[in-house]
Amino acid sequence: MNAVDVVLANNDRITVRVGDMFLKIDADRNRSAREVDAMALAPLPTAEVLWRKPPVLALAAVRGAPLALPGQPSLASIGTWAAVGAAIRRLHDAPLPPWTAPYTNAARWESVDALAEPLAQECEWLLAQDVLPAEVVDGNRRRAESVLRQWRPVFIHGDLHVLHVFVEGDSVSGILDWPEAAPGDAAFDLASLTLAHPDRLDDLLDGYGDGIDRNLVQAWWSYRCLTAVRWLVENGYGAPEEYPEVAMLRSILR
Repeated sequence: MNAVDVVLANNDRITVRVGDMFLKIDADRNRSAREVDAMALAPLPTAEVLWRKPPVLALAAVRGAPLALPGQPSLASIGTWAAVGAAIRRLHDAPLPPWTAPYTNAARWESVDALAEPLAQECEWLLAQDVLPAEVVDGNRRRAESVLRQWRPVFIHGDLHVLHVFVEGDSVSGILDWPEAAPGDAAFDLASLTLAHPDRLDDLLDGYGDGIDRNLVQAWWSYRCLTAVRWLVENGYGAPEEYPEVAMLRSILR
């Protein structure tokens, strides 16, 4: 008999693995519909949809292994990171999906003001809770504010981190978890993928090609870290000083 492994568990979603099948159980019955639609539109390898009977979506396991593990150096080759960059470029060059916002973070891409408001709120919280020194918060906030400008929307994954990208050799074998796919800023995807592995940004961009401002990717690193810490604290991920996001915020200004 196959073992049942809990892959993810939070207040609204649980993912379990049974053999070569993943069962995503979601309190929101429509989120899996968005994920299936996004995978059908994306010009990239994704997990095979075995069946969908809300609140459960069954997906087949993809070949290969994650691009990297958070908190550990990436063992993937330069060529593998470049292949991932080329795959992301194909996604960003594809026709936009027909919806205007990601499923659960709709406000993010509505306007510049919609991005600015949570940045201000989270920086105030970090200072009020004394999570980081004021100079670290303020310095990262100044850099993060670079993302507060008009962007040309492209088809983005929206939650593109190393555990969602599977590779086999120097090729991409599958990209997982698509509910946040939407028209958005290309640099956001690239920043998400390199957030825990900033040293691999050049390798990724070698495959991605021209048209990306590295300073903008780095600004998204600051934005994503500043706006993530409170959620991690409130969802029981331990002490803030142990978070890679906090370590990155400190390292950025060294």
